Amino acid sequence: MSEGLNLKSMVAGHIANIPRSGIRDFFELVQGREGVISLGVGEPDFCTPWHIREAAIYSLEKGQTSYTSNLGAPRLRSAISDYVEDFFGVRYNDADEILVTVGVSEAIDLALRALINPGEEVIYHEPCYVSYSPSIAMALGKAVPVKTYVEDGFSLRAEEIEKVITPQSKVLMLNFPTNPTGATLDPVEMEKIAELSIKHNLIVITDEIYSELRYTEEKHQSIVALPGMRERTILLHGFSKAFAMTGFRLGYACGPAVLIDAMMKIHQYGALCAPITSQAAAVEALENGAPAVEEMRRSYDQRRQFMVRKLNELGLPTCDPGGGFYVFPDIRGTGMTSSEFAKGLLEAENVAAVPGDAFGEAGAGFLRCCYATSFDELREAMTRMGRFLKSIGVEPVAAPCADEVAATES
Repeated sequence: MSEGLNLKSMVAGHIANIPRSGIRDFFELVQGREGVISLGVGEPDFCTPWHIREAAIYSLEKGQTSYTSNLGAPRLRSAISDYVEDFFGVRYNDADEILVTVGVSEAIDLALRALINPGEEVIYHEPCYVSYSPSIAMALGKAVPVKTYVEDGFSLRAEEIEKVITPQSKVLMLNFPTNPTGATLDPVEMEKIAELSIKHNLIVITDEIYSELRYTEEKHQSIVALPGMRERTILLHGFSKAFAMTGFRLGYACGPAVLIDAMMKIHQYGALCAPITSQAAAVEALENGAPAVEEMRRSYDQRRQFMVRKLNELGLPTCDPGGGFYVFPDIRGTGMTSSEFAKGLLEAENVAAVPGDAFGEAGAGFLRCCYATSFDELREAMTRMGRFLKSIGVEPVAAPCADEVAATES
């Protein structure tokens, strides 16, 4: 290496200032440990349903190994158009209003970079998926978080959004059901947020990756279906969670043609197109995957109920999440920080869960536990967590559910 060459100083400032993922830092501690039960990784424990894998294999057998259109294979875009209309109640033109991406993560990046000029503000809710704030920074935008609270079940209120709106506000990001809390959005608040978005001329990016995994009686509703929202919303969705296709890395964006075209420009010079094999599998998933999705959803629901009950019995107040596959127990009563609790639990009992503050300041005092793992492991994890709590002086006396606490306090 040349003397005096400081490569660190050569890294772009807005990239150098982005913190490392709190999830990655924590899981470096897990690497190499034997016998760890992981409640950390947000990934289905199901293998991709066989008929979807078979479609991928058949695609290869047919010699489909080429690029596709930058926008995505026409047959897949047609299938997405039908699926989105059926599930969300909104129709998109498969010729110019749908873009197939390399996972929803790429779609988030594309949407932000296509919309944001340097310094413009993006409003989002916390706790949230770890990539939102860094993605805004990489797009040279200004991240404006709005805290959500356990007392509201980590849902979002329009009045809290309105408090942070300025002349520089341009985009509102939503993700319901939410990672890491599993919170869903109250329909009344959703209507208020839609009215607010129209009033202040905001573009809404709605990440719907957990929309099939809902456990409430109400059918999932997206803000894009409300009056006046289709023309100002980019709907992002993908195959990783509901279809257990994380390794296929496939997502999509639906929105007004002019916005999809702007996103496609970045996509074609970066990724070019999503893998053709993954796209063949995705067609099968959309056209014939519903029974498998429902089977997995029912299984997650059983595990969700078990986890919420056990955590509350152990003395950790835990909201009943309406969607996703995470619970977010409140560990503030232990007197430990999220990181202290997570590290202590890992060191003492070999159970890995993610500190809540990895998902933003509003997650401090909580822990993200993913229940997309086997019942046997969940039972053992709860036994170990009970032992850990007892070792730090927390007796396993049933705490009221966080929902009940909120109801009593209101």
